[in-house]
Amino acid sequence: MNKYTERLYNGIIKENPTLVQMLGMCPTLAVTTSAINGLGMGLSTTAVLVLSNIVISMLRKIIPDKVRVPAFIVVVASFVTIVQFLLQGYVPSLYESLGIYIPLIVVNCIILGRAESYASKNTVVLSLFDGLGMGLGFTLGLTAIGIVREILGSGQLFGMQILPLATDTSAGFTPIIIFILAPGAFFVLAALVALQNYIKIRHEDGKKAAILAERQAIRDEMAKAEAEKAAKIEAAKKAAAEKKAAEEAANKDNEGEKEEGGNE
Repeated sequence: MNKYTERLYNGIIKENPTLVQMLGMCPTLAVTTSAINGLGMGLSTTAVLVLSNIVISMLRKIIPDKVRVPAFIVVVASFVTIVQFLLQGYVPSLYESLGIYIPLIVVNCIILGRAESYASKNTVVLSLFDGLGMGLGFTLGLTAIGIVREILGSGQLFGMQILPLATDTSAGFTPIIIFILAPGAFFVLAALVALQNYIKIRHEDGKKAAILAERQAIRDEMAKAEAEKAAKIEAAKKAAAEKKAAEEAANKDNEGEKEEGGNE
């Protein structure tokens, strides 16, 4: 895995902002009443995160250390304003749904955290991939929460009815209203974090089992090699003993023949 792929993997899986680091919980719990809201918020944050990381990385040697945080906020706020105008102009329904949480991207701890801990210390390309990985991880987390809440809370997915609702004359799905309310966000987040931890533990256990099996195979090979070596040494000793016995027998026969010749 090269360093660029590692930055993507780090943000999406290893250090997912939503499911691992628990960052940006305010928009995570507030806007994920539907999958489209979660996706829109995640992609908006990703765009700001990538662009701000690029600019901050380019200016990292110019920005004075004493005013770095205000400078970071100015850069982030500029891109948030651009994203806000674009959403308002081209996706007004999503803009209305996200509401105040779009300008609040400015103080999102994910963006300021990556600017401070990574973009201000690394190259432009690495900062780009770091922002993209973290942004996609944030988007994945929000969209997953939104999907679960929307299906359980209304029987819909991305605004389309996928579960027929129950009526007075026919059976069907009865929406679980709590999942589109505030407590539902906590329940779904807790369930997804638990699932993610379970998968991670199973994966780590599998890796440990594979390592142990590999070590055991190495030990077995070493024991087999030692046994073969000991068998060869034993066979060599036995062959040497047989050769020595044969030589001693031959010497006795020669001495006997000499004695008989002398007597004659």
